[in-house]
Amino acid sequence: MSVQVSSAAVPGRQAASWREYLSVARLDHVTKHVFVLPGVMLAFLLRGVQTDNILLMALLGLIVAVTIASANYTINEYLDRASDRHHPTKSARAAVQTEMSGTVIFVQWLVLLGVGVTAGYLAGKTMMITAVLFAAQGVIYNVRPLRTKDVPYLDVLSEAVNNPFRLMIGWAIIDPSTLPPSSIILAYWFGGAFLMGSKRLSEYREIVASHGKDVLARYRKSFHGYTEISLTTSVFMYAMFSVAFLSIFLVKYRIEYVLTLPAVTMLFGKYLALSMLPGSTAQKPEHLFKERGLLGIAALVAGLFVLLTFVDMPILDFLTSQRFIQIND
Repeated sequence: MSVQVSSAAVPGRQAASWREYLSVARLDHVTKHVFVLPGVMLAFLLRGVQTDNILLMALLGLIVAVTIASANYTINEYLDRASDRHHPTKSARAAVQTEMSGTVIFVQWLVLLGVGVTAGYLAGKTMMITAVLFAAQGVIYNVRPLRTKDVPYLDVLSEAVNNPFRLMIGWAIIDPSTLPPSSIILAYWFGGAFLMGSKRLSEYREIVASHGKDVLARYRKSFHGYTEISLTTSVFMYAMFSVAFLSIFLVKYRIEYVLTLPAVTMLFGKYLALSMLPGSTAQKPEHLFKERGLLGIAALVAGLFVLLTFVDMPILDFLTSQRFIQIND
């Protein structure tokens, strides 16, 4: 079964307006930058404020996050315009429905990139390096001959690296002289892979059921290498890796933090359950703020983390040393 696309998605379609060029930057996806906040909170709790002008750093960090992400979205939507015609909803995107100039797209990408890297430079070395790596990810993920989005599993891992970049931006707002611990960076990366893998799983289940796998594979080449079983297994593995690295961080930096793990597990479970629903918001992460149950669990995790920063529980110290249960004859 083929997907019907309107006649506007063929040669001869009208030229794009400035509003349509602006739309490919996806400024409405700004809610995704909520992933910057844990970096801010972690740096504040573990390091304290290490900058003299936190308001300026917050502004520069926000500019870096928004402009670099929008630069990546700009080339993403333009370069995907042919394959997006096969997607039931993405076929309505401006890059599919209108004729866009590659020159204008390149200039828009360059301007957004310039603003983001400049803001990173003004914020300090850590923020600038993060901005450059964030921008490089967009090229590696979208542009041939690399274009990792076409390779199964690598597509998820290379897109998920945006999560630790956002974490690093948040951290640099508070402490521009260091990076977050490697354990939490890896936990954030695999947590992002869990989110992206769940999105792929949701798309696979819904589009295969309604239009068939051939349409899905024409929309994105990486789906040639996936099955529902392999996607489900990979999502489970990403979650396991994320929790494993998170546990290392929790035990290493403050043993009381391990008490957040039940709530973290609930968060992963709730998101996976959402991805199984028809028309799941997992396919549109920018709309996750509408999921009150998910937000409630996320707030619980954050609240527990803050509380356990200030509440000492010496009884948990036994978890950091080797102990054996002695059985006497």
